[in-house]
Amino acid sequence: MSAVEAVAVDARAAGSAAVPALSVEGVSHAFGSRQVLDDVSFSLAPGEFTLLLGLNGAGKTTLFSLITRLYYSASGTIGVYGHDIRREPLKALALIGVVFQQPTLDLDLTVEQNLFYHASLHGMSRRAARPRIEEELARAELADRRHDKVRQLSGGQRRRVELVRALVHDPKLLLLDEPTVGLDVQSRRFLLEHVRGLCAERGAGVLWATHLVDEAAPDSRIVLLRRGRVAAAAPAAELHRQSEHRDLATALDAMLREAAA
Repeated sequence: MSAVEAVAVDARAAGSAAVPALSVEGVSHAFGSRQVLDDVSFSLAPGEFTLLLGLNGAGKTTLFSLITRLYYSASGTIGVYGHDIRREPLKALALIGVVFQQPTLDLDLTVEQNLFYHASLHGMSRRAARPRIEEELARAELADRRHDKVRQLSGGQRRRVELVRALVHDPKLLLLDEPTVGLDVQSRRFLLEHVRGLCAERGAGVLWATHLVDEAAPDSRIVLLRRGRVAAAAPAAELHRQSEHRDLATALDAMLREAAA
């Protein structure tokens, strides 16, 4: 059994014991004198799709950087299926798939070369990685572009390759930071529906950071960041009921505008 497979077994066992896919408790972070996150706490269950909703500058990307260990958190705790990100970083990170806000594919490599390289970073052999790559490319409707260089793809196709890359090692927690920014309506819809399907079919926990209120659905859970603090954490339908607005998007937009005031 490989290290990745062993961690996946741990995750399944943890999930059966109702351990959160992601737990963030009392996390704060500052850049010099500027406080970016202030006592942020929330949790995400396996198989749950959660929108981390906030305006630009609310602290979403900083929080992602702390979860993925790009930044070091001096206060609070972050756990991935019970693995503390500071005490057990390798076990925690092995369970995470990430689509960062900024594109990170090598444009001069083919789609397949990018994916095999990522798999090798997770300790996967080419033999083990090949069926995973083939499966995820087919699901993303990109099987016929596997030998194309990334620079030949459209923006929406590149984003789908980044999602495939995040899924190759079969993570149990998926983090996506503003994944649909700059994409056309069709590409946005495909990506959103594809990721929501992963929750239902595989039980993967998903944290989807966005400032776009139309990406929320009534069955989504919302964590609203306001100037680095959690202003609300509840099912979208519940937040809608508590508002005076007729539709969910308008209710969430009002909450965002309040956050900016």
